[in-house]
Amino acid sequence: MKADCAKCFALCCVALPFARSADFAVDKAAGTPCTNLQQDFRCGIHRDLRASGFPGCTVFDCFGAGQQVSQVTFGGRDWRAHPDTRQQMFEVFPVQRQLHELLFYVTEALTLTAARPVHAGLRRALAETEELVAADAATLAAADVGTLRQGINTLLLKTSELVRAAVPGKKRNHRGADLMGARLTGADLRGATLRGAYLIAADLRRADLRTADLIGADFRDADLAGADLTGALFLTQAQLNAARGDATTRIPATLTRPAHWTA
Repeated sequence: MKADCAKCFALCCVALPFARSADFAVDKAAGTPCTNLQQDFRCGIHRDLRASGFPGCTVFDCFGAGQQVSQVTFGGRDWRAHPDTRQQMFEVFPVQRQLHELLFYVTEALTLTAARPVHAGLRRALAETEELVAADAATLAAADVGTLRQGINTLLLKTSELVRAAVPGKKRNHRGADLMGARLTGADLRGATLRGAYLIAADLRRADLRTADLIGADFRDADLAGADLTGALFLTQAQLNAARGDATTRIPATLTRPAHWTA
């Protein structure tokens, strides 16, 4: 569930749209190759994306969906050499990305001992999702991912409750909260729920986020210098990539320290 761009036909650079903003220097329609995309499916400004006005590209994570679609769903036939695959490939990629994201969350939930009461349901959800991931393009294009996500989200909520219940004291509930620019320096957020919270440009320096539920939290430009995110629930690489941190920021061993963070 980690992206391998070398095995992908640059699907995120073609299939997805983006609008001119602080994240992207230009507008691009879905299905249109980015102007920075080279013939070998590599980015012509990869090393300078942030400086060139494309920080959004450095944040995006397909959870491995790109190589799955490129090498498995379409058997290594790229959209340039096989233009007949183009439309369907671009339709399937966003579906696979959602499925791979769900696999990421369910797989993490299954590693949590406290969530054992829902492990049976999680295993069934994992098997159902894996079966769909391996399906052909037509099946994927017609998949009802919304219903699947709803069922899995119920299991993930229960997982979160079970894990956070073991944290002593009162836990903060910031689910869906607007915390943009909030001053949370040194805050004790252990066991808190920050699901879907807007933490854009929030000051989270030295905050304790261990066992906090971070699924869907928006960390764009949040300052995580010195923060402790070890054991945080459902933290993704994309969330870290969107934030700012430093050498003292503690992150789960399964994730990678972003290259743009300060030393």
